[in-house]
Amino acid sequence: MYTIAVDCMGSDRGSVICVESIKTFLKRHSDCKIVAYGKKEELVELENLENVEIVDCSEVMSMTAGAIEAMRARNTSMYKSIVGVKDNGYDGVISAGGTAAFLTLATVKLKTIEGIDRAALVTLLPNQDGKLFTVLDVGANVETTSEQLVQFAQMGRIYSQKVLGVKEPKVYLLSNGAEDEKGSPEVKGANKLLREMNMPGFMGNIEGKEVVKGDQDVLVTGGYAGNIFLKTYEGVAKMMSNLIKRSFKKNLFTKIGYLFAKKGFDDLSAQMKNEKVGGAMLLGVNGVVVKSHGGSSTKDFTSAMEVIYQIVKADALNQIKEGVKENA
Repeated sequence: MYTIAVDCMGSDRGSVICVESIKTFLKRHSDCKIVAYGKKEELVELENLENVEIVDCSEVMSMTAGAIEAMRARNTSMYKSIVGVKDNGYDGVISAGGTAAFLTLATVKLKTIEGIDRAALVTLLPNQDGKLFTVLDVGANVETTSEQLVQFAQMGRIYSQKVLGVKEPKVYLLSNGAEDEKGSPEVKGANKLLREMNMPGFMGNIEGKEVVKGDQDVLVTGGYAGNIFLKTYEGVAKMMSNLIKRSFKKNLFTKIGYLFAKKGFDDLSAQMKNEKVGGAMLLGVNGVVVKSHGGSSTKDFTSAMEVIYQIVKADALNQIKEGVKENA
């Protein structure tokens, strides 16, 4: 039986999103138990469900809470859900609350695994063929050393293998040029270290414009550049979709054409909104920690819960720990 802690109070859309997601998730997975953290009066629909335990929490973490405020907010559903993982050994935790508070609490309370200096925020993005690839770090760290980028590459490779089922992942460093001598000092250093250690699947540098073509299975970057890349990638896809839709609505004939093409646009939109992913994982801490989007729909949040299930079932966390030890 797997046990997942859920912060039910963090969503922009309220606890109802989390409640509905839990109900849907448990219909699919009878081998899971959910520990729901939140205001008891808002979780009444979960009271009579099998495999659900409710932990009443009087407070909700502010979306703008910083590190110090997060550590002091001990009666919030977010704080208690993460401490629940630490104290009770739950398999994973999920929240749609503020990113800064959630990442701070997860890192401080759960600690990074042995051999990892910094945890990385991981998400999946689609290439032009719809294939998902792993990207890390997309925002957990503002500054990153070469050695930490190497650690991200190791964790990303194992994640791609164990969770996505990619047998031999191709790993690239995001840079301003494909040549080994291109990039920031930390990217150059990471490239050199990865070459020296002959990490399986390391292919070198890749430019942002080449990422959409999809040769990479794992894209490694520092958190600052990674966050900009992620938001630009999503923004450009949304812009292109809107421009194409607008061109279809010029006259009656183009509108008729749009009706035939609508399903294709809907599929593209679903891919770029990551409905199959629902959020991002904090990789490198002693626990399976998933951050769902603040504005997540029920479908999004359920998908994020599915990510936890897949990671736990694949024993990916222990695989990463072992992999890091082997390459230490």
